Amino acid sequence: MLNKKLLNNVNRLGYPLMEVTEDLDANDTLAEVVKSNDNRLLEGFPVLLANAAQKHYFDYALVMKKLKKKEDQDSFNKLLSLSLVLYQFNNLSFAWANNLKKSMPKKYLADLPDLRKLLSHSDTVSVGSSRLDTSRLKKTFNNYFEQDAERTRLLKEKHEELSLEYALSQLFSPKQKELFRKKLEGEPLTKTEREYYSRTVKRKVSALANPELHRLAQKLLA
Repeated sequence: MLNKKLLNNVNRLGYPLMEVTEDLDANDTLAEVVKSNDNRLLEGFPVLLANAAQKHYFDYALVMKKLKKKEDQDSFNKLLSLSLVLYQFNNLSFAWANNLKKSMPKKYLADLPDLRKLLSHSDTVSVGSSRLDTSRLKKTFNNYFEQDAERTRLLKEKHEELSLEYALSQLFSPKQKELFRKKLEGEPLTKTEREYYSRTVKRKVSALANPELHRLAQKLLA
């Protein structure tokens, strides 16, 4: 039987299986998913990774440290490779994915073209002792984004949100972007966060809101 805490944390990272009641350690959750060898969880790994990385929870080195067995480390890197190919297959581009490639061993990056072929033909992929059906993998990933798009009404809006995420990454540091998001969504800020937001983030936001600056930027890009 799967660990209840693991299922709860998987839910928190965007792959709902049951109600969440416990605190989340994203890197520990990803490591436990890898070690579980449970096809249902492994099929959701690309969703978990994307959510963890976009929220700046994911740390490649930390997950590797949590995986003591070489076979688990191998499975982890294969799942990362498979996830990167799946994102590309769906025309999704993440800034963090490029940094991830710098951390991964080159031998796994060399497998990306072959993995894309397997994904295109809906063949199975071996990950540790498990064999993943890529058609189910694609369906699981697409279902997540379709459900997310249902909340935002259109799938197109999700892609626009991802584009905005990339644009924000060009202007704000991870911490600044986190405060930008929290302020936008009305989440409470600590006293330190409020001071930092007013001193640094708000100035950038004010500059972005300047219509003349926007007009000149558009002119330069024309």
